[in-house]
Amino acid sequence: MQPESYEYRLDAYDYFLPAELIAQQPAQERDASRLLVLATAQAGLEHFFFSDIRRLFRPGDVLVYNNSKVFPARLLGHKQSGGKVELFLLAFPEPVAQQVADQQGAGTWQQALAPALLRSSKRAKPGTELLFGEGLRAQVGTIDEQGQVQVLLHYRLGPGQDLEDVLRSHGRMPLPPYIARSNQEHTAQDAVRYQTCYACHTGSVAAPTAGLHFTPALLHELAAMGVELVELTLHVGYGTFAPVRSDDIRAHHIHQEWVHLPPEAAARINAAKKSGRRIWAVGTTSTRSLEFAADRAADKAGLVRPVSGPCGLYIYPGFRFQVVDNLITNFHLPQSSLLFLVAALAGRKAILHAYDEAVRLRYRFFSYGDAMAIITRP
Repeated sequence: MQPESYEYRLDAYDYFLPAELIAQQPAQERDASRLLVLATAQAGLEHFFFSDIRRLFRPGDVLVYNNSKVFPARLLGHKQSGGKVELFLLAFPEPVAQQVADQQGAGTWQQALAPALLRSSKRAKPGTELLFGEGLRAQVGTIDEQGQVQVLLHYRLGPGQDLEDVLRSHGRMPLPPYIARSNQEHTAQDAVRYQTCYACHTGSVAAPTAGLHFTPALLHELAAMGVELVELTLHVGYGTFAPVRSDDIRAHHIHQEWVHLPPEAAARINAAKKSGRRIWAVGTTSTRSLEFAADRAADKAGLVRPVSGPCGLYIYPGFRFQVVDNLITNFHLPQSSLLFLVAALAGRKAILHAYDEAVRLRYRFFSYGDAMAIITRP
């Protein structure tokens, strides 16, 4: 029998995963991925294709998803003095008020600030000039103790262009490190498939991957069934990949991410909760957003407030969920904060049993992998 504190030990969230089960490519069709269903009140697991997920819903259910859009945050270039560099933007750059007409009449040069990670053969110093092709360069600013830099981007806008267009032309999608790609292998497919079909608010440096399985047709079918679709925004940060280094998971410091739950969305969620309807969250980002927005007042249990700002909510076993009933998610890395979150909802033993079964049945894992539905309220 394990001591009560065992569920707070980092090594309690390890599992065996053969490397060949880490998905390197998406399924041929978004909703052709597999779906493992874990209903916490029942023994056993069920296995579907994601296109069958409609069978789990009933009229009146609310499906909440994160409409954040991934931007091409990875820039490959070189120093003005020579030497290759890789710049990983940690947030969408903030334009600053300066415009200079291009001397050749090809638009205007503008500036923007962004935090970033910088890799180079030799550590760059403040003031170093970085070149990323025609129309985009950067200057290194301050560098902190962890190696994070502030960069000032200089970019040229042609007629009808914005900064996102420039990054799309020069940058690459920020695929996670467990998806192996050479610089030559980044394709147009990644630009489309490492993005949800409903992404519209730019700001993420990693995809909210549970949403990658949905298609417009599938969402239309759910809506036609009477499922209410609600959007929120959480911009996924680089910290989602940060390893947990403390042996006691309670000592881990979770990263902050910007979240926006508008008043209209909050009102629709609250109306559903008051009438006893089920709330489904698409992904850990939607779950974190909804529980962050939960009104903890005794007379408003289960309701949410409109929010807009940094979210630093850390969910691990022992957390009391107030809003989310059921969760659609992907399979998460061993010993990761995302695995803690799903274990908090379903129970650590149930999650690890489901993961072992998924490995046995050759499910595909992580961002481009298969999906899982956790049902705590049938």
